[in-house]
Amino acid sequence: MSLLALYDVPAPAKLNLFLHVVGRRADGYHLLQSVFVLIDWADTLHFERRRDGALARHDLGLALPAQDLCLRAARALQDASGTTLGADISIRKSVPWGAGMGGGSSDAATTLLALNRLWGLGWSAERLAELGLRLGADVPFFLGGHNAFAEGIGERLTPLALPPTRYAVVKPPAAIATKDVFEHPRLVRETETVILAGSLEGAGSIGVPAGWAEGFGRNDLQPPAEDRCAEVAQAARWLEARYGNSRMTGSGSAVFARVGAGVPPEAAFPVDELPPGWVGRLCRSLERHPLSGWAG
Repeated sequence: MSLLALYDVPAPAKLNLFLHVVGRRADGYHLLQSVFVLIDWADTLHFERRRDGALARHDLGLALPAQDLCLRAARALQDASGTTLGADISIRKSVPWGAGMGGGSSDAATTLLALNRLWGLGWSAERLAELGLRLGADVPFFLGGHNAFAEGIGERLTPLALPPTRYAVVKPPAAIATKDVFEHPRLVRETETVILAGSLEGAGSIGVPAGWAEGFGRNDLQPPAEDRCAEVAQAARWLEARYGNSRMTGSGSAVFARVGAGVPPEAAFPVDELPPGWVGRLCRSLERHPLSGWAG
């Protein structure tokens, strides 16, 4: 029996445990190395099938741009598949915009996975990832289902099995344009590449540098981001004072800290200590994407 609707479909965010800029392509795109980890801070989407071919998005809270990534993803899949079906897409945003947490890319990936099922297309995950890459470099990661070591512009992914970890994440209200960060004169563009090889227990099919889980590497985008946005440095200090570590994720203004074993599992995030306009929460890493297996 064909599906008519899919409700409460999650779109989880990610963190970059480190992000190194290791070079630049001839076309100007920067070459990166990073570890992406899924976390349980997620948007929620609902999908209802339409027979008239129309695509409509309904915002259940924060108003999104008219042509956001999830609507672009729906249109791209509709055009590529040739289906005559459409959909009503309702979205409740929880992951903040401009955070470097991949919220828009995750929404797009969840849209591709959900509509692939709702429309009965039967596309493989690999075929969806090819389409997703045209929408954004992070989209294939969210389609892959696994935490991953990322290379290239973020599209070359090697699955990693990462230890369960808690993270405190804060996002000040300011946003940073990715273009401004990558064009900043302070950006380091020649960080030594990381070579992952062999096999380490608990590290999936490839090894990882010793001590990486405790804070390997850095985010090369953080110094230029702090130059552009003083709130990034403020957020880093705020987390450092409470958890003993901090690092910016991606190219946005969100900052995270690993929460050590000394903080009890039932501990609450100190939300009442946040400056006005900031958002934050305690998050847990995910072993796999909650929609893993939705495509062949």
